[in-house]
Amino acid sequence: MSQQTGSRGGTVWALVITSVAGFMAALDNLVVTTALPSIREDLGGHLEDLEWTVSAYTLTFAVLLMFGAALGDRFGRRKLFGVGLSIFTAASAAAALAPGINELIAARAIQGVGSAIMMPLTLTLLTAAVPAAKRGMAFGIWGAVNGLAVASGPLIGGALTEHVSWQWIFWLNVPLGLALLPLARMRLSESYGTGAPLDFTGTLLASGGLFGIVYALIRGNIDGWTSAPVLTGLIAGAVLLAGFVRHGIRAKNPMLPMRLFRSRAFSAINAASLFMFVGMFGSIFLLSQFLQGVLHYSPTEAGLRMLPWTGMPMIVAPIAGYLSDRVGGRSIVTTGLALQAVGLGWFALVLSPDVSYAAQLPALIISGIGMALYFAPAAALVMASVRPSEQGIASGANNALREVGGALGVALMASVFSSQGGYESPRAFVDGLEPALWVGAGVVALGAVAAGLHPRRGSVGGGSSVASAEERVPVSV
Repeated sequence: MSQQTGSRGGTVWALVITSVAGFMAALDNLVVTTALPSIREDLGGHLEDLEWTVSAYTLTFAVLLMFGAALGDRFGRRKLFGVGLSIFTAASAAAALAPGINELIAARAIQGVGSAIMMPLTLTLLTAAVPAAKRGMAFGIWGAVNGLAVASGPLIGGALTEHVSWQWIFWLNVPLGLALLPLARMRLSESYGTGAPLDFTGTLLASGGLFGIVYALIRGNIDGWTSAPVLTGLIAGAVLLAGFVRHGIRAKNPMLPMRLFRSRAFSAINAASLFMFVGMFGSIFLLSQFLQGVLHYSPTEAGLRMLPWTGMPMIVAPIAGYLSDRVGGRSIVTTGLALQAVGLGWFALVLSPDVSYAAQLPALIISGIGMALYFAPAAALVMASVRPSEQGIASGANNALREVGGALGVALMASVFSSQGGYESPRAFVDGLEPALWVGAGVVALGAVAAGLHPRRGSVGGGSSVASAEERVPVSV
């Protein structure tokens, strides 16, 4: 089990080390989006290759996240944090040095492996180092830093791509990683979990199933939806995921116990999270290319113009948290997802090859407010839907479903885009983007419906409605 919490200096060092590591992992979710046109120009590749530069990271991150946390519990959290950070840093250098698009995709997948080991352990290490009475503040700072990474990802990616080169969105991680490695060794205390058996079977089933589905979505329009590779991916993926569900029901120590989904509260908020990230990631993937390829903004200008959307959580999220304490998280999350859907639909309505930024701005602001209203209350709803002893599993499951949603969203919306349009001309791009945004809006609207099925405050079943300060663990942004 965990060692005793350390001194004030140890607490500060733990907060700095875990926050910077979390920033790096969260940043790499979206930092590549504004660099995609430059990567395509430099390394070549088609739409499906660009999809994999995003999805290779989010998919490996998603399916290995809970396994990475279990490895830390079993073999030492500080030790495995160092292993994950080393893998992430080395893969970042490999991505920067990639001579071709396939090598870049491979490096991104390995980045996801490192991030999946490192990211969940930032929270457990921080929990072990911070006294219970101060964990709320520490988790708040950690969450704000992660939120800053999400908000600034497109802008940082755009600025580095324009003023240095796209390779520097990956080189940025290397000095940070090299600085954190000795600090983690010297300043973090080792801690262990329960030592439960590792769920290799569950990890393989989830990894294979999700890879098959995403592969089929990405290749569907290229190979044909009735082609052998696509049908094999869809069928095999569905069978493996069904096996993962069965395993989660019958196994003694599964990676994701399916009994958690007996709670209507847990099922509702996780379905809402999945749908939210499908619509959000897929939209940002395409809109960042639209701003540069069709409207001819520079990478930095594109990143700045996306800030009313991606940066809004930094302003509105504290207000959302305040409101959720008073009226309940369900209504805030439902409203947020509804606004996100309205924002994407608004964008689809005003879309044209020469649309002005003023016409786009209301859609960006509405989407940003919707995203902000979702984040803070969603974390609280996840934690309140299970018993305190199960909050670590619940947090990992929610994070994994978010990342899965991101990978599925990029694949799904890019598939819609390529079936209706393409890169041949601004008009062709808009012809593909418009129906893709409507699909994104519809998926996020389904998320609002799912959130509305969450029990009202005070009637949450399946777990304690209030976690103790000792055991509360936040869900990362």
